[in-house]
Order: sequence, then structure tokens, then C-alpha cells
Amino acid sequence: MSSNLKKSAAKVQAVLNEFGCKLNVVEFSESTRTAQEAADAIGCTVGQIAKSLIFKGRTSQKPILIITSGANRVNEKTIKEYTGEKLKKADAEFVLEHTGFSIGGVPPVGHTKPLTTFIDEDLMQYEEIWAAAGTPNAVFKLTPKILAEMTKGRIIKVK
Repeated sequence: MSSNLKKSAAKVQAVLNEFGCKLNVVEFSESTRTAQEAADAIGCTVGQIAKSLIFKGRTSQKPILIITSGANRVNEKTIKEYTGEKLKKADAEFVLEHTGFSIGGVPPVGHTKPLTTFIDEDLMQYEEIWAAAGTPNAVFKLTPKILAEMTKGRIIKVK
């Protein structure tokens, strides 16, 4: 773990500080890019990892952030019920353009542009969860309640 945060991780820490909760970005020497790698580095379950996935509305071309439990896969047909359109996975360029972060380190907050956000209801069962913090090696711990407040995300079934 490091106390001198990389630029993207420091950007996330600044957003967390503005929110007013004592949430701290932690950087690991090992990768936290995937949910399993993050869980292994942190010492928590894969389900406690809040994956921030960016999708693109097939018709609108608008970015949609789905924060899902690391144990789950997003069922795009289920999400269509909430968005009113089919989704497709966004490519790396689209993700960077709309979030300001690269795939593998996209946090749930601090994006370049406001995003329509949905949160996996399965995350709500945990006392604490962990989310990416701007780099493939940075994460922060929070509660599901704080996640919902910070992102103003709608809690839904994603599987």
C-alpha cells in the first residue's frame, strides 16, 4: 500500500473528500483490476467488490454506469427494462471519454460527465464494500448506503 497516490487515484480521493465522508483510497502493489484480484488483495469476498461497468445505449449512444457486485454478471436484457433500450459494452475510448478513467480502474464517482447510474441490489447486503479508485491498483472501502448517496444511483436487479 502507498500513501503517495497516483494522479487518477488522487482525483478520486479529492472527490471522496468533497463528499464529506472519511473514505480513503488505498493503493496496492498487486493488481485490483478484476473483481477477483481486488478481493484477493483486500482479503474480502468477490461479492463485496463494487464493479463500475460502463455500457452504451444502443440507440441513444449515452453512457450508462452499472455498479454491480463482483460476484454477478450484468444481464443486459434485465437492464433494458430500466433504460428502455438495448445496451452494448463500451470500448476503452468511450469509457475514458465519459469517465476520465481507463477500464480496470473506473470508480463509481468523479467522472468527467454525469452518468445515469444503476446499483446492483446484491451489494446492499454487505456492511462494507470496495470500489475501484481510478487505477488498476487503487480501491476504497465504503458502505452500500454511502455508494447510493454518492452516485444517486437507482438500486436494481442486474442479474
